[in-house]
Amino acid sequence: MKKILVTSALPYANGSIHIGHLVEYIQTDIWVRYQKMCGHECYYVCADDAHGTPIMLRAQKEGISPEKMIARFQTEHQADFADFSIGFDNYYSTHSSETQHFSNLIYKGLKEGGYIERRTISQFYDPVEKMFLPDRFIRGECPKCGAKDQYGDSCEECSKTYNPTELKNPISAVSGAKPIEKESDHLFVNLSNFEAMLREWTGSGTLQPGVLHKLNEWFETGLQAWDISRDAPYFGFEIPDEPGKYFYVWLDAPIGYMASFKNLCDKKGIDFDEFWGAESQAELYHFIGKDIVYFHTLFWPAMLTGGGFRKPTAVFVHGFLTVDGQKMSKTRGTFINARTYLNHLNPEYLRYYFAAKLGHGVEDADLNLDDFLHRVNADLVGKMVNIASRCVGFITKRFDGQLASALPDIALYQEFIASGRLIGDAYDSRDYNKAVREIMALADQANQYINEHKPWVIAKQEEKAVELQGVCSQGLNLFRVLMGYLAPILPLMTKEVEAFLAAPITWQPEPLLAQTINPFKPLMKRVEKKQIDAMIEDSKESIPSKSMPSPVAETINYDDFAKVDLRIARIVKAEHVEGAQKLLRLTLDVGEEKTRNVFAGIKDAYAPEELINRLTVMVANLAPRQMRFGVSEGMVLAAGPGKKDLFLLSPDDGAQPGMRLK
Repeated sequence: MKKILVTSALPYANGSIHIGHLVEYIQTDIWVRYQKMCGHECYYVCADDAHGTPIMLRAQKEGISPEKMIARFQTEHQADFADFSIGFDNYYSTHSSETQHFSNLIYKGLKEGGYIERRTISQFYDPVEKMFLPDRFIRGECPKCGAKDQYGDSCEECSKTYNPTELKNPISAVSGAKPIEKESDHLFVNLSNFEAMLREWTGSGTLQPGVLHKLNEWFETGLQAWDISRDAPYFGFEIPDEPGKYFYVWLDAPIGYMASFKNLCDKKGIDFDEFWGAESQAELYHFIGKDIVYFHTLFWPAMLTGGGFRKPTAVFVHGFLTVDGQKMSKTRGTFINARTYLNHLNPEYLRYYFAAKLGHGVEDADLNLDDFLHRVNADLVGKMVNIASRCVGFITKRFDGQLASALPDIALYQEFIASGRLIGDAYDSRDYNKAVREIMALADQANQYINEHKPWVIAKQEEKAVELQGVCSQGLNLFRVLMGYLAPILPLMTKEVEAFLAAPITWQPEPLLAQTINPFKPLMKRVEKKQIDAMIEDSKESIPSKSMPSPVAETINYDDFAKVDLRIARIVKAEHVEGAQKLLRLTLDVGEEKTRNVFAGIKDAYAPEELINRLTVMVANLAPRQMRFGVSEGMVLAAGPGKKDLFLLSPDDGAQPGMRLK
């Protein structure tokens, strides 16, 4: 029995899970379920990546704390993963005491080992927001090809990389201001100090050939020092003895693997060092996308070595997902969130289709929606479910659910069992498409057996009852073997099969004989094109109406406008109003001695907890209005047609309650 620890890349805690993400989590989950079926002690952990500037800025935009925002997305992520049967043994967050502990420990090891150096660097700084700008928050013209509106680190047109300060006509994506260059001290890890170790580790079979080829290119061009610090303001962990300096998110993100496992160890009494200690003999595997290879195959093993921990056994890299041969698109409706998919389709359809497409390489996978429909219907419904449905009725009606005490063709059964070695090897090497091909070839054999013996014909001859029971029991036993082979891919269907066979689904089981089974319920419905069409429609980005906007109101003079006293207000409290369908009760700080009570018809657009401490704009000199629920002492301003499409006005940072708009 092996000891195995498996991780998937950490989803970022400021957005929803989509089907592109699910390629990785489904791939990993299938592999883990196979290892567990083999009897290995295998743990699968993950966490939300909860630090960094984007999370800080989005939380500010929403008027909530980063902690509230990451908690909200963690709840959403866990629900999506659970509904796709992603069987994490632990799902955690990098915003945790365990992550901080291991970040400090690894940093201390790097520092004491002489791997940390201090440098003064020049960076772009937003003079309005008073913050240094990450590369992705600077836009400008590519210095290589002149393409406009490019990020601060690379050009999407010519694929060249560069320093942000090389951009032409740069602007801050946060405030829109022109950034200035400003110097700051930063902490660096010099990767060249680890080059010998990294060359040996990456060349020892830990990586796929295509990934190793890319790494060798990086080795040839020279390993660069890695900036592990960021300046305040920043949402993350402050570096010990470095006030105002924070760990860069890519330092503590992979440490989230260790933190999630440590959290599991503390709950389950598992020995952490058996898996992460420098002398560990356990196997450690990371499943990641090809866009984060640099971090996981260079930075991460260097960090672990400097901190006194073991390195991964292997890093398994996969490609991206395309839909109908193209990059996922919100406009075309092919950028599909996990929850949108679940609203229309069975999650096991996607698990099966991805398995049928995935190999052990780094090539992109394509979700061809027509092929998806036909393959699921042909393989899962037309072949697999068909085996059971053609046999089970005769057993339940003619034999009170009793299977035969012997199989009429034990050699065929043993042939199915013998195929398990090839299928298991395919799972173990992540050649799921090969495993699926072998399983479906066996399903064809099972259906051929049923076709040849024609139980529906035998059933008409009373004297052949024993033969009928034997043929149908043979078919159901072959079906059970196949379900064992498909169990890593189809865990939900596996549970349903266990329920109706009244027996466990295992890898290469003994024949199920003289067993009383339960009534059969349909295991899987066919995919309908209208379901796919509805999912695509729900995924399309709403396109602004091309109809003429409402006409501008009658012209007024400045004196008329000056009569309206618009003030900055902070929402101190927001709550539902009992008996009101559209209203929220807002308690507003307008810079006066007392707060104001305002009823706003924004219930469909905002949850009360989203509004706390948010700044907005209100009409402060509107006459108080007696309503059924109380007195409303003003009006907050919002744009949009109504219901969910309402958007409160928000001032820039720096505005204070009571300030008048001019």
